Formats: sequence, C-alpha cells, structure tokens
Amino acid sequence: MTDGLDKTTNQSTQVAFRIIEEMAQAGEGMRLTDIARRLDMPKARIYRFLQTLVALGYVAQDPETERYRLTIKLYHLGQAVADSTELIAVARPEMIRLRDATGQTTTLSVLEETGMRVIDIVRMETPVQIVTRPGALLAFHATAQGKLALAFGPPRLWDVVRAGGLPAITTDTTTDPAALERQVADVRARGWAIAPGEVLSGVNAISAPIFDADHAFVGSINIAGSVQSIRPDPDEDQISAVMGAGRTISISLGCTEYFG
Repeated sequence: MTDGLDKTTNQSTQVAFRIIEEMAQAGEGMRLTDIARRLDMPKARIYRFLQTLVALGYVAQDPETERYRLTIKLYHLGQAVADSTELIAVARPEMIRLRDATGQTTTLSVLEETGMRVIDIVRMETPVQIVTRPGALLAFHATAQGKLALAFGPPRLWDVVRAGGLPAITTDTTTDPAALERQVADVRARGWAIAPGEVLSGVNAISAPIFDADHAFVGSINIAGSVQSIRPDPDEDQISAVMGAGRTISISLGCTEYFG
C-alpha cells in the first residue's frame, strides 16, 4: 500500500524519510507494528527500510525490547544544517531574551506545506514542562503557530486544512471550520495568536509571525506554558514581548514592515 506517496517522485526515498519523521515525532522507541500502522504500510516493507536505516547508522534496535529508535547520527546531521541556517542564527539570541523576559519556554517554528515545524527550543524549567521537541510538526488548525500560518501564509494552506479535516486533539481543539475562520481573521487583525489547551490540555502559547525580506511569512516565535501562566486572555506584557521578538527577527531578515 502506498497511501499518501507522490507517484511522480522516488517512493522509496519518501518511505525512508516518512519513517524517520514518524520516529522523530514519537520521541521514543517504536515497535515495527506501530510504525507500519501509523504509515498504513505492510510490516514487511517497513522492516526492509528499517534494516537499511540501521545499516546506515541512523536507526538502532534495542535487542531486549526490539523497539527501534533514531540515533545521535541524525542529531549531528541536523545540527550541521541548523548551524548554517540564517533564521536560527538570527533568532537564537532573541529566543533567549524572550525566555528570560517572560519566564516561559520559547520555540521557533518554520512553515511547511502540511504544518509548522519546530526547529529550535529554549526551555524554561517550570512545574508544567513543555514536551514539544525539535522536529515536531504542528497542525495548522490546533496551534497558535498554525493559525498564524493560515492568517499570513499562502491561501493554499487552507486546502491542506480542509482536505485533512479538523481532528480533535483535545476537548478544546477547534473542530468547526467556521469557528477556525473567525479565529484566523482575529489573528490577522491583531498580529498574534493563541491556542489555549487545543493541542495539549492545560497548555497555552502566544505566537508572533516572522517575515522575510519579501514580507513573506516564513515562521513564528512562540512562548508556551501552563494556562495559569499564559492565560486565554494573555497579559499585555507577554504579548508585547513576543511581538517584539518577532519584529526584531523579521527586521534582521530584511523585513521593513511589521505590526505597530
């Protein structure tokens, strides 16, 4: 079965990377059965790819549990890319300043065709720990970052949302298309987004957009914490801090116009 694969490009390469992405998203060892089920592919096919990834050193198998996990080799590869990425180099100092100013974990996300990809995190030790990891792909309809993308990104992102539906991740996830459209309109008008409890119960985030020299939406800067520390009606100081970081990063990328 090849559901979801692009028939116009090399399907073996697609499968290998989908396995890696699925394992990265899980953040822990996975059984062959679980990987095959999530990708909706035969176990025998997934097994062949896993053996190749093991031979290349990107995946290892625990001999006791038989679970597969990604190795540090992938981390070093990703770090090499990250170190050469202009956005991370520009944003990292602002992320640290934002973390220190708000006392909240700070994340950096970039736009992809099917969601917002977390590429960097500066953590704050708090009673409620943010479990998001670098590499996580966040849904457009259920996250503050995603709602920014729908507000300021290309219109085709709405096609992705409509095609995939609005699945409920928590009881607070927005699942009504009309309600999502109203939320996105509000985001477009004010310039920032929140998503209290929508992707993880008890957790909220404030996100501000990042634009490049062509004034195109490329990503977001975000703070995340408990709904007690980041309320559904956030403090003006928190909003100002996040928007200020988004503005500084955008200007550093060549953007000449930002909110306010």
